[in-house]
Amino acid sequence: MTGPRLVIHLPTTLTDPTAAVRLAVALRDSLGHVDTLDFGEATLSAEDDQSTRTRIWCDAHLDGAGRCRLPQPHPGRCVTAPPFGR
Repeated sequence: MTGPRLVIHLPTTLTDPTAAVRLAVALRDSLGHVDTLDFGEATLSAEDDQSTRTRIWCDAHLDGAGRCRLPQPHPGRCVTAPPFGR
């Protein structure tokens, strides 16, 4: 039996949500090959309100086809794409 997954909270000095998402994209693009990181579950929160989080990517489960890799929120239907960083 495995234990619960762990989350690493990595505060930044950024104050603009768009810049924070760009940083998350850069981290995903450079570290996506590390299979112990789950970028699909990445969220964004204010430093003083960490209990309120916004998902960065959709990551919805698609019937046997993997997960949606579009930004959250996105118009239209979810689509599959190669896993992050692969």
